Amino acid sequence: MPTAPDDVRDDLHRRWLRALLPARDGACHPAPFPYADNLIGRWAEPQRRYHTLDHLIAVLDRVEELTEYAADPDLVRLAAWFHDAVYLPERSTNEERSARLAERALPEAGVPDEKVAEVARLVRLTVTHDPAADDPNGQVLCDADLAVLASPPDAYAAYAAAVREEYGFVPDDTFREGRAAVLRQLLDLPRLFRTPHGERQWEARARENLRAELAELTAD
Repeated sequence: MPTAPDDVRDDLHRRWLRALLPARDGACHPAPFPYADNLIGRWAEPQRRYHTLDHLIAVLDRVEELTEYAADPDLVRLAAWFHDAVYLPERSTNEERSARLAERALPEAGVPDEKVAEVARLVRLTVTHDPAADDPNGQVLCDADLAVLASPPDAYAAYAAAVREEYGFVPDDTFREGRAAVLRQLLDLPRLFRTPHGERQWEARARENLRAELAELTAD
């Protein structure tokens, strides 16, 4: 299975411990690092161009930025680890399969069933990125996952190019149509970001980026 450079792996090991250990119950459990290494290997798979270790790290960073809004930050951190752990661009079931991976791995790693259920629910929520008003954990995870949309123009262009590269097997016309539909779906949301920080810091820039990409995709 693919892996990561030693310094990246060491940093991710620390992040994994920060997420996993507080979520465990008090019993004895297997060593935590094999679980982290399995996930790191998944995120480093060669078919990925955007949904890479860099994306995982970026989402984990944004979760830290938004922890004050979460009801249980540790479960949101675990959901970030799992949210695209299974990823094949040609499939539409990645979120479901990622949630099922969490449901298999986390009980074995020592996480109680009710916490596993919450992590899996959060992973499935990234299908729509439309958390309820009374779902602070979902709001934090979805905001963290969508924060890339508020990147400066050059970084946003690199993100869009990486997405296109991930779908390199799709013909240009088909990709443009599908990508435009995704952008319209996002723009139709009343709010892209649901935490106060996300709405204040990221909403306007993200909408500018989405509108600019949509205009480019649909230009004659």
